Amino acid sequence: MSEMLFLLAEGAGEAHYEPSALGLTATAWVSLAMLVFIGILIWKKVPALITSNLDKQIADIRTQLDEAKELRGEAEALRAEYEAKMASALTEADDMKHRAEQEAESILEQAKLDATALVERRKKMAEDKIASAERTAIADIREKVANAASMAAADLIGDVHDASADKALVDSTISDLGNQLN
Repeated sequence: MSEMLFLLAEGAGEAHYEPSALGLTATAWVSLAMLVFIGILIWKKVPALITSNLDKQIADIRTQLDEAKELRGEAEALRAEYEAKMASALTEADDMKHRAEQEAESILEQAKLDATALVERRKKMAEDKIASAERTAIADIREKVANAASMAAADLIGDVHDASADKALVDSTISDLGNQLN
């Protein structure tokens, strides 16, 4: 076996045969085919087509980026506008709350004043009713006293005076009236 390895090792140094056609080796033919292929690509302007397509895609991407920038700017403007509106609405809500609190305090104070005035009016009306009732009671008592006094006087006069005293009193009164008329 060692002899075979030796023979194989000796054969490794021998020249290798390469096939050729028209005097060109396989490597030359592959290189020539590549040159022809590249030449056809250049002749058909494929690199220009590729670059124009790439330029077109770059332009589309730039357009989309510009549109995105515009949309972002519009979105930021809208956000700022809505933030301003929100701040304005919050300020307005605070103002409305403050005005409502002031109005409530004013209404409460007015209600206290109205209640005090109502109490005073009711008190005055009650005092007037009491005074009126007192006057009515006093008038009733005076009337009853006057009636009782006149009845007592009538009884006393009836007991003290008789018909002859009455006749003399009437005659005296008539003569006084007659003198006054003349």
